[in-house]
Amino acid sequence: MKLSETSVRRPVTVLMVVFIVLILGFVSYTKIPLDLMPEMDIPVAVVSTTYTGVGPQEIEKLITKPIEQAVATVQNLDTISSISSEGSSLVIIQFNYGTNMDNAALDIREKVDLVKGRLPDDASSPMVIKIDPNMQATLTLSLSSDSLTLTELKKIAEDVIQPRLERTKGVASVSISGGANDIIEIRTKSEKLQGYGISLDYLANILRAENINLPGGTVKKGSQELSVKTTGEFSSVEEIEQMLIPLPSGSTVQLKDVADVELKPDVQTTISKTNGNPGVSISIQKQSASNTVKVSEAAQAEIQSIQKELKGVNLTVVSDNAVYIKRSLKQVSEHGMVGALLAVLVLYIFLRNVRSTLIIASSIPISIIATFCLLYFSNITLNMMTLSGLMLGIGRLVDDSVVVLENIYRFRQNGYSRFDAAVKGSSEVIIAVMASTLTTVAVFLPIVFVQGLTSTLFRQFALTIAFSLGASLVVSMTLVPMLSSILLKVDRAKTSGNGYDSLLEAEGARIDLKDNPKEFFRPFRLIGKLLEKFDQGYQRLVEVYKKLLIWSLSHRKKVIVITTAIMFISMASIAVVGTEFFPTTDEGMISISVTLPDGAKVENTAEIMSQIEEKITGIPEIDTIFMNAGSGGQMSLSGAKGNRGSFTVKLVDLSKRERGVQEISDQMRNLIKHIPGARISITVAQSMMMGGTSSPVSITIKGDDLATLKKIGDDFVEIVKKVPGTREVKSSYEDGIPEVEVRIDRKTATQYGLTAGTIANAVKANISGTTATQYKYEGTEIDVKIKGDESYNANMQALEQIPISTSQGFTVTLGQVADIAINRGPVSINRDNQVRTISVTSELSGRDVGSVSKDIQAELSKYSIPDKYYYEMGGQQKEMLEAFSDLFLALGLAIVLVYMVMASQFESLVHPFVIMFSMPLGFAGAFMGLFITGKPLSVMSIIGLLMLVGIVVSNAIVLVDYINTRRKVYNEDPRTAIINAGPIRLRPIIMTTLTTVLAMLPLSLGIGVGSELQSPMGIVVIFGLTFSTLVTLVLIPVMYTIFDELANKFKNFFKIFKKPGSPVSAGNKYSV
Repeated sequence: MKLSETSVRRPVTVLMVVFIVLILGFVSYTKIPLDLMPEMDIPVAVVSTTYTGVGPQEIEKLITKPIEQAVATVQNLDTISSISSEGSSLVIIQFNYGTNMDNAALDIREKVDLVKGRLPDDASSPMVIKIDPNMQATLTLSLSSDSLTLTELKKIAEDVIQPRLERTKGVASVSISGGANDIIEIRTKSEKLQGYGISLDYLANILRAENINLPGGTVKKGSQELSVKTTGEFSSVEEIEQMLIPLPSGSTVQLKDVADVELKPDVQTTISKTNGNPGVSISIQKQSASNTVKVSEAAQAEIQSIQKELKGVNLTVVSDNAVYIKRSLKQVSEHGMVGALLAVLVLYIFLRNVRSTLIIASSIPISIIATFCLLYFSNITLNMMTLSGLMLGIGRLVDDSVVVLENIYRFRQNGYSRFDAAVKGSSEVIIAVMASTLTTVAVFLPIVFVQGLTSTLFRQFALTIAFSLGASLVVSMTLVPMLSSILLKVDRAKTSGNGYDSLLEAEGARIDLKDNPKEFFRPFRLIGKLLEKFDQGYQRLVEVYKKLLIWSLSHRKKVIVITTAIMFISMASIAVVGTEFFPTTDEGMISISVTLPDGAKVENTAEIMSQIEEKITGIPEIDTIFMNAGSGGQMSLSGAKGNRGSFTVKLVDLSKRERGVQEISDQMRNLIKHIPGARISITVAQSMMMGGTSSPVSITIKGDDLATLKKIGDDFVEIVKKVPGTREVKSSYEDGIPEVEVRIDRKTATQYGLTAGTIANAVKANISGTTATQYKYEGTEIDVKIKGDESYNANMQALEQIPISTSQGFTVTLGQVADIAINRGPVSINRDNQVRTISVTSELSGRDVGSVSKDIQAELSKYSIPDKYYYEMGGQQKEMLEAFSDLFLALGLAIVLVYMVMASQFESLVHPFVIMFSMPLGFAGAFMGLFITGKPLSVMSIIGLLMLVGIVVSNAIVLVDYINTRRKVYNEDPRTAIINAGPIRLRPIIMTTLTTVLAMLPLSLGIGVGSELQSPMGIVVIFGLTFSTLVTLVLIPVMYTIFDELANKFKNFFKIFKKPGSPVSAGNKYSV
């Protein structure tokens, strides 16, 4: 091939190109961003609308349904779901993966604008929000102090820490929770207000009007023009107390005569603690395009600077996503390097030649560094998927170079010069090498047909493998021939004369004394003896294999029956290995969510959470316990609620503990299971999206009547609880606590000139207060809140006496314009594709999601569900089945593509079909490997099967290609060619198999941070390739002879119909 010849003729040029690639690769490596997973655009948008004071059923009717109907016509829509709760509507629109979310958000806004006129006037304008993974905090900090109050801590967080962190490169926003704010509280005296004939609204308006600074324009003073400023801001609490209030009678009264004015901490809406110490929580969100690791490093540097400047406070990093990312990537890299060293060691043991080993081994670092360059220019990050692709392909990187170098050596043995041997040897096998590489690359082309999360994750994985194998192919075509023409020497006097004509078979592979391991290792007699034993063992293996080959060709039926039996027994193991979506990773973080009955105060939630913290504090593996009461979670769209809270439990480093995160979380469940008054859920924290977007098990029940749905849901909860392996089974339906409902009499209210909004504001102001204005206190603006008399929330009768000022200037009571009743309804109403739903969800323990879901479906099939009601299985089970369906389609297409590539290489339809028999053997070995190691079938293991399709055929290609060569060159019959070719190709087949297997061994062991993801892929490839290789060495020769005979019979059959004298096609008489 001209490329190889040019490379041999111009060695300096080749070296310079290699150095250029190495330089570009090293520079690219330093600039490639690091991340845990490929960047993904979540195809979800939310339409959020608030309508204060309105219950879930009215929200559903007045807001949710119109918006659902409007957005149902948006393009690329997948599903519409909604949550209607007290005062809030959330419509969640999920699109097909690959949808441009910027365009989708614009489309949603246009549709929502069309129905704005149908929404209540008092409702807020619907807000369209694109869901962004960066809504999750990149870093979470805790600010605490032994000497400062929570108010002082929050002030430091808002005035010092937040502005500095927000200026850090790559930071999008910094949010603060916990702590307390000072307020000026004005608590009015109802009897005084009624006596003077004034209302809360009137007082609030007077406060706003009195507390003001306004520019007044300019005034001339000689030649100068001075600005005019009117100052009227309050300067002290005493000044507020002494503020004069005009009365309807024309006189005035001071504010302190009708209200108590006090500077005090506001009521806390969130309570944060770190290891039991109260403090302030600070969350840092990165910009969408920013790199997590870079943002973390910049933020950490700023945090250290802040900590040095602030005395008496502790600024602690509770969680940092970059830590796990760096540890995981480092672990994968280390495993890859160990695998590469093992592969090189195998090469050396077989080659027994330093120069030959170095020539072949050079393909590993050069291919990897070239891949970094290609990744950089393709805008692909270094993440778990790209590094996994790179490291899993290390063993395959040397295969092309092994084949090329061996063939070059064969030409040298036949008397060719270095130059001619390098050119002719590489040119002769380059088509076979390209075909072998293309079979591995081709298996990943069908990934384009895979949809959803799986496509997003594995497209970069496939590209990385394609880049690395492409680079190794170029190295084998250029660098290996060039180095061979310079370094490869042959001492024909040492040739064994066995006729194998192979570098890998001839003793002449030992170039000179310094490369002879027996001489080099003479002082190390043990190693020398081991190598000698290895030689003897291998020679016996060759003899045994040759005898087995002869026996197999004479007993073909027995070979086929035995192989088929072994294959089906191995295949049967798939029935018991189970299935899961993605493997669970140990990131050293545990999340605990706590939910009290709706309406509970944040103080009650904090009290329950303190009990939980007290129970789990003694667990030795815990490093930090971060508590946040009054929080719906980082990704919550419904806002903070006092009845909810969450823990983030950070464990010590994996290397410092003997137990895994699952075992520790199980201990936590046992410790807190008897704490009453709250629903507690413990989950092992997983990286964004890696465990899917749902619970492992989720059953969605659909229908119209909420009471019927609740009854079915309760029944399903009891059914699911009885299935082994389920835990924390719960229904999404929640009964609301009894609540007071103020039903406005619109007719009477209109007669008094009152609107629903005026009445609602009056109730809110008297019960919970309203912010009238702001007051500058110690350089910070704090709220001035005005509240009604505490007596108004004492009982139902007092509530009816809340005064409401009319537009005519007189006052009416709430009881005159509204009916007050106690009601109880659902906390929220969920809908899916415009149908009411409730969900029953479950976590898992000790069993895989596939087997548990199967048992649940079997039990639910016995349940008699009412007419017009139905259920659907969802959760990770649904996502897993969708991913499996796409991946198995890709697997089928990959097999077809591999066949086509091989058919093109052999110019035959029969020989590729023979080679394909190695695939089911590989699958059988892979399933047996999963069974032996106890790993369920997952997305990651199916990707391993996809890799296996391209890898297992390589050995069969090497064998069949050499059989054909012997038939053509030496004119041998099929049986003789097989018996001669098998032993000669045994060593390269074993070599390439061992280099691939040992290179993947460290990853497959699942040891270290983040290795759980790669382990199933490695196990599938190792067991599949090993089993396939062992059986292929016997089965493929047998199938070759069978199909060769069938092909000849097929040709002879058609010769009957040829006219006398018609030409017979030339070429290999055994090809089709």
